[in-house]
Amino acid sequence: MSMMDAGRQQAGAGGARTASAEGMSSTAEGAGWVLFAGIMMAVVSVLNIIYGIAAIGNSSFFVADQKYILSDLNTWGWVTVAIGGIQMIAAFSIWNGRTFGRWLGIIMAAASAIAALLSIPAYPFWSLAIFAIDIMIIYGLAAYGGQRNPV
Repeated sequence: MSMMDAGRQQAGAGGARTASAEGMSSTAEGAGWVLFAGIMMAVVSVLNIIYGIAAIGNSSFFVADQKYILSDLNTWGWVTVAIGGIQMIAAFSIWNGRTFGRWLGIIMAAASAIAALLSIPAYPFWSLAIFAIDIMIIYGLAAYGGQRNPV
């Protein structure tokens, strides 16, 4: 017996309302995206903090003598450390199911994506990877983050 058949039998027998299989999969899918966005927000937060500390310390794995659109590598290091710290706060708020966390997560993922694009001269592949993850976070929170339940 499938889940849809069981749902029909329960609804028909007792007249009680049950969720259809389609409704359950859409809720589960949305909860999965919100959980994914929260986890990726925490991962990107840690990566941004590591990237920022390396940039502040003028680490040798960055491309040397690059021109930046705004300021220099040291400044971008401080910017990404600040973004990473706020992203960690957003990740915990997303996991608590708060609307504030959803909007803070969207704003911080957008700020991180812009900062990643502006820091492409320093480390191109890292910046593009962070940008791609930020776009997935924005999608997960914008499309499915309206739930009020903790994940």
